[in-house]
Amino acid sequence: MGMKYPKGTKPRHNNPASRKKSRSGTVRYGSRGMTLEKDLDHTNQFYLETGRAVIHKKPTPVQIVNVDYPSRNRAKIDEAYFKVPSTSDYNGIYRGKYIDFEAKETHNESRFPFINIHEHQVDHMIRCHRHGGLVFIILRFSFYGETYMMPFEKFLPFWDAYKDGGRKSIRYQDIKYESILLKQAINPRIQYLDAVDEFYFENGE
Repeated sequence: MGMKYPKGTKPRHNNPASRKKSRSGTVRYGSRGMTLEKDLDHTNQFYLETGRAVIHKKPTPVQIVNVDYPSRNRAKIDEAYFKVPSTSDYNGIYRGKYIDFEAKETHNESRFPFINIHEHQVDHMIRCHRHGGLVFIILRFSFYGETYMMPFEKFLPFWDAYKDGGRKSIRYQDIKYESILLKQAINPRIQYLDAVDEFYFENGE
C-alpha cells in the first residue's frame, strides 16, 4: 500500500540541511522531525511508567480511499492518504491539568518558519488555552542541538503579528528569550515537565 501525503507535507530530501554524511562520506537522508518525536515518545513512556503524567502522541489521521476484497473474510487497503492533523501532536493530564502541545523540529539556524505549523492546529491550541489547559510548543533547533519549551501565551503574539502581515517566522534569539531551554538526559530524554513546573506552577499560573 502506498501512503500519500497532503500537499506541502511530504518530506523533502533536496534540502542540504536535512542531509547527514556517514563515516564513509556518503550522504544519508534522515526523516525530518523523527529524532524529536522519538525522544518525546521515550520521555512520555518514562513519565507514564514512573507515574508522573499520562501523555500520548495522537495518531496521524488516515483517509482510506480504496479497499480490495479478495474474499469475504479478507480485506486489503490498496490506497490511503495521510490527512493533515486537525489538532496538536500530544495531549494528556499532568498535576490535575489538561496538557496539550505541538512539537516541531527545524534545521534553520536563525528562525522558526510559521510554515511548519498549520493554522487549524493553532486554533485548537487557542481553544485549549482559553479553557485553562497547559498549552505550549516544543521547538528543536537541530543545528544547535537545542530544544525549547515555548509557552503558548509567549508564542501567540508572534503568531498574531504574522497573521496581521508581519514576520513569517520567529527569530532564534526571540525563542531563546521567551522560552525555557530543556535539559536532556537518558531518562527522561527531554525533561519538558520540569519546564512546565517552572513556568505554570512555580510562577503561580
